[in-house]
Amino acid sequence: MKKLPIGIQTFQRLREENYLYIDKTKEAYELIDSGSVFYFLSRPRRFGKSLFIDTLQEIFQGSKKLFEGLYIYDKWDWNTTYPVIKISWGGADYQTLDSLEDRANVLLEQNQKRLGIECKNKKQNSCLEELIQKAYEKYNQQVVILIDEYDKPILNTIENLPQAKINREFIKGMYEVLKENERYIKFGFLTGVSKFSKASIFSGLNMLQDISLEAKYGNICGYTQNDIESSFMPYLDGVDLDKFKNYYNGYYFLKDPVYNPFDTLLFIQKEKIYDNYWFESGTPTYLIKLIKQNHYFLPKLSNLIVDSKLLNSFDIDNIDLEVILYQAGYLTIDTAIQNPFGIEYKLKLPNVEVKQSFNDFIIDTLLKQQSQKLQSKKDLYFALLDTDLESFHNSLISIFASIPYNNYTNNNIQDYEGFYASVVYVYLQSLGVDIIGEDVTNHGRIDLTVKIDNLIYIIEFKVGTEDALAQIKDKNYAQKYLSEGKDIYLVGINFDEQEKNISGFRWERG
Repeated sequence: MKKLPIGIQTFQRLREENYLYIDKTKEAYELIDSGSVFYFLSRPRRFGKSLFIDTLQEIFQGSKKLFEGLYIYDKWDWNTTYPVIKISWGGADYQTLDSLEDRANVLLEQNQKRLGIECKNKKQNSCLEELIQKAYEKYNQQVVILIDEYDKPILNTIENLPQAKINREFIKGMYEVLKENERYIKFGFLTGVSKFSKASIFSGLNMLQDISLEAKYGNICGYTQNDIESSFMPYLDGVDLDKFKNYYNGYYFLKDPVYNPFDTLLFIQKEKIYDNYWFESGTPTYLIKLIKQNHYFLPKLSNLIVDSKLLNSFDIDNIDLEVILYQAGYLTIDTAIQNPFGIEYKLKLPNVEVKQSFNDFIIDTLLKQQSQKLQSKKDLYFALLDTDLESFHNSLISIFASIPYNNYTNNNIQDYEGFYASVVYVYLQSLGVDIIGEDVTNHGRIDLTVKIDNLIYIIEFKVGTEDALAQIKDKNYAQKYLSEGKDIYLVGINFDEQEKNISGFRWERG
């Protein structure tokens, strides 16, 4: 069997050293042939963006032999080659302007050496412009511009807004050079995790075509089910493919659901052990801070509908949590909904890995309950599975009793109904069970609907003395699920803001 390309982002090495390659040259060919000049692709980290950039570089440089047996091999004119300027912002932390300028100088020097061109002007913007124009003159061909991780200098400093703004202005100046030199450019392609607004980053590139949610490019990164069944089966002998799919598939960019490639490769390398490989490669600390600062109602994440702002962007002065969670890969598209006012997107957590690991991370960092987490999760899971509602009640009391007191100081979080609902939600979501938050019925919204095995739990929360169970019954929330033929349990939970714990727990069969 071919070697697995774990951590390999160099197309030449991958092909020459007999690594497994999932052919993405059809998407590359169609992209190049589509007629625009500048393209942008947003995908989560470790999804194959860098390898795709490197593949484009080899195509434009005419490396025909590397593409034998691939889709593009007999379709591309290998006799015509183009000078390529490639900039990858990975590999530095960018905590100061000096570090950003140093990295820019290194990247520009690498391109000068490869193209045999020397910049007379050492200022970064001027050097890039000189490099484009001199490459055009030297090779008598328009230039190809490939920029990987275009947003890294901003994302690395997102918790330090003054520095993030300094970095934003610096890279904005470099990107403006591309617009000013469009006539020298054959093709430009930029990748990143986040899509910042054109006004803040790409004010010059008003013709930039965002292909992030164009259906025909939906599989440009990631592995499809067909890829798994046609290329990975020898590596997955003995694996329960349905479980594997539930764990690592589920990302959707309007074509086919795709597997996270990093997870797929690490799962095989680690002897088919299910673990949170992708999630553990980067921690969303900043997102947890936003959730805490904004008192975000976490159950919304399981039943979230957003409008076309998902296609637009955010800026560091106006950060939208849902958009960041989507762009970073913690949420993905469930369905696209066309209505008279445009397209809306229903979002979801993509798979079991993200459900468990993201919510575990919230439990660990926001609630500071690492030591009790595993036992609490077990108690909750088996209580629900066995319809042991008294044990479920006791487990929740134990969870809230163990939340450190300083979580409540200097704020009024104990008065906030959504906090209690969010705590229950993250624990249940970390079990990997099917949860719907703010579940809409024709009579109102259910706080939480939990499905496990052949059981459905309808849960309502109240702070104070209002009867939570009575609301479930009065609004006949259970009616929505009668046709499913499952046992339904109605659970009303009240919290006391002084005791910071459950003050009432009533339930009955639906």
